[in-house]
Amino acid sequence: MKLRIFIIGLVALALAGCKKILEPEPENLKTIEQMYTDANFAQGFLINAYRTIPAYYDNSDFATDDAVTNQLTHPYLQLASGSWTAASNPASVWNQSYEAMQYINLFLANSAKVSWAVDPESSKLFNIRMRGEAFGLRGLYLYFQLRNHGGIASNGQLTGVPIITQYQNATSEFNLPRASFDACVKQIYKDLDSAEAYLPVEYNDVSSAAQIPARFRSVTQNAETYNRVMGQYARQLFNGLIAKSFRTRTALLAASPAFKNASNSLTWADAADYAAQIIDYKGGANSLPQNGGTYYANTAEVDGLGGGNNPSEVIWRENIVTNDGTQEGQHFPPSLFGNGLMNPTQNLVDAFPMANGYPIDHPNANYLSANPYVGRDPRFGKYIFFNGSTAGVSNTVIRTGSGSGSDDGVNVRATSTRTGYYMKKRLRMDVNRNPISISGKTHYNPRIRYTEMYLAYAEAANEAWGPTGLGTHTYSAYDIIKNIRKRAFGFSSDPYLEECKSDVGKMRELIRNERRLELCFESFRFWDLRRWKVDLTKLNETARGMDVNGNVFTPLSVEPRAFQSYMYYGPIPNSEVLKYSQLIQNQGWK
Repeated sequence: MKLRIFIIGLVALALAGCKKILEPEPENLKTIEQMYTDANFAQGFLINAYRTIPAYYDNSDFATDDAVTNQLTHPYLQLASGSWTAASNPASVWNQSYEAMQYINLFLANSAKVSWAVDPESSKLFNIRMRGEAFGLRGLYLYFQLRNHGGIASNGQLTGVPIITQYQNATSEFNLPRASFDACVKQIYKDLDSAEAYLPVEYNDVSSAAQIPARFRSVTQNAETYNRVMGQYARQLFNGLIAKSFRTRTALLAASPAFKNASNSLTWADAADYAAQIIDYKGGANSLPQNGGTYYANTAEVDGLGGGNNPSEVIWRENIVTNDGTQEGQHFPPSLFGNGLMNPTQNLVDAFPMANGYPIDHPNANYLSANPYVGRDPRFGKYIFFNGSTAGVSNTVIRTGSGSGSDDGVNVRATSTRTGYYMKKRLRMDVNRNPISISGKTHYNPRIRYTEMYLAYAEAANEAWGPTGLGTHTYSAYDIIKNIRKRAFGFSSDPYLEECKSDVGKMRELIRNERRLELCFESFRFWDLRRWKVDLTKLNETARGMDVNGNVFTPLSVEPRAFQSYMYYGPIPNSEVLKYSQLIQNQGWK
């Protein structure tokens, strides 16, 4: 367990002069006590925790039935092809999480002693806010640890990860056992509860003392003081709405089939209730942002971001980056001067229904295998480049056939598609990667989207109360999916949804498919398949493609999968199990 982070590794080292590079001046080696008088240094412990939050776009989709990659040495390709071991695990978040929690625990142990500002009211508010951030971040990291490393241990018990809520120094006990799954969930909830108690739901300026949330008025009744600490300048820091979102994610994970166990008391109703808090805050079932499905390409909205504002679809995001074309450089087809890394599969293409809402294998679908890209779900053309798509600043026609004479053709070159498709989602079409006239645009990476929370409610509510059951709420799983599909298709009526609404099983498959489509290429599929504990044959479904040349469509078997039954749960790093005798590995992993 990579927990031994000594103070010298937690502080910024400033070495003065080349001749003294091995003998730094003592005054440049900061001590913990210097936190108390140096607020920037103290805040740096939290900043370090923010820096290692797991990436939203981790491209784990390469190891699912949704995509492959043309980068044949990519760790997720190797994982899916049989090289996933406890010693080689690109999905591990173990070290980064415990390192971040060390920073957080050290901060929490000392923050009350820090002089955050000259003004006593501001100083107290800063301490309140940053402690709230710290508790929230600790809950966040424990959630990712539980998702990626929790599971059925070799002793047959549903098990979580070690819970560490105190800073570990050189004399601490590091040989710690894994806590139960249930204890980890309760610790996440406890930290998120603390975050909500300390933080506003969102960071917004107030214009008068009356608008200051009641729990902060005992600290200050000065609007300017409140805004300095809890106002718009703090946006994109952890807040109460983010805490609600991670509580929803945790509950959805815990209620799922892979983790349902007599020792785990979480229910689908719990997950639905937590998600409903976010939906209610947003304004209800009918308040799903109408442009949320194209959050990455709403150019006017993205270009207009400022002052820490979020798009209407986004609960939390990373900082904006201007004049950027990194995603496009990675994923554009070769004809647009990209490396074509994300190759959507035919498996995913087949999951997009027809424009009338019916799955392509339904008798009412009107699907034509000789003309498969016509009359499809509008999201298909928004998320995937297929043969004949136009793209880029010059509306270049993408030709994916191996005999098309284009570098975009299947397996023509190292940067060409392996499946006959390229990813379009996440990319802006007004970015130019041509070296002669290269230009970038404003981008941001989301961390949490409202659509994810609405889908979480739909899934949990269907399992808890059936497709049209309400629980204690005013909307059902059916209502949520109706709005999601109406946004996607522009429906005035949805006959396939009506067909599903009387059957929990049919609605389950529809909700899971809507989640697959709405969140494709956003790093959910890998973990969704596992928490649902889908049949092993589904985990090992061969990734397929399509070679299109003229009117000839040739199916391709692109990449087999090699997952074993124990791989529903990720491993504990082998190096940690070897070091610590009390750290029990998950079943099957070596």
